[in-house]
Amino acid sequence: MESFLGTTERFILDWLCRRMPPWVTPDVMTAVAIIGALMIAGGYALTNIDPAFLWLASLGLVLHWLGDSMDGTLARHRHIERPRYGYFVDHSIDGLSVFLIGLGIGLSPYVRLDVALLTLSSYLLILILVFVRTSVTGEFRMAYFRIGSTEIRLVMVLANGVVYVIGNPAVDTFLGPLSLYDMIGSVMGVLFLLAFVIVVVSFSRTLDREERTTRP
Repeated sequence: MESFLGTTERFILDWLCRRMPPWVTPDVMTAVAIIGALMIAGGYALTNIDPAFLWLASLGLVLHWLGDSMDGTLARHRHIERPRYGYFVDHSIDGLSVFLIGLGIGLSPYVRLDVALLTLSSYLLILILVFVRTSVTGEFRMAYFRIGSTEIRLVMVLANGVVYVIGNPAVDTFLGPLSLYDMIGSVMGVLFLLAFVIVVVSFSRTLDREERTTRP
């Protein structure tokens, strides 16, 4: 959790863990994450009817953060970890949630479908990198270049507020009209892709050096 908001996030999660009633289990928090993802997807898709549904998407982002961050944290706090079950279920849900959110954004009037697919695909590459690196090193690294899922959710909430207040102005480019939200999504997608390439190249070289020096 070595991200910009990591220290603050850990403090909030620890505070919440100490105050959660017994009936709130890690599985309940995983369900909250799923509900949050459905609210995000539905909120963005429903903006075809009314821009006010951006607030539903933002509420879903908060719930998704709560459920996604609290399920494993709560299990560790209560010493009821189920490592294989938790890892498998939690990150399977992560993949489904990312798909739903990307689909909802692509169905909204704010983001072109090709831009949504670019951002979705590049973020899934980051998830693949996280899981592969965990398999290789045993270390679950949640952030790269100090940017993690919490920072991304915060950017999305802020973008929702800005677009609701000022609209979604577009400019003509060689790629066709790009709205403000298109540009935000494109920048995020390109940054995810660059981060994936940089980390893969760098980490591959590190592993190569390590295994060359330990080779008999």
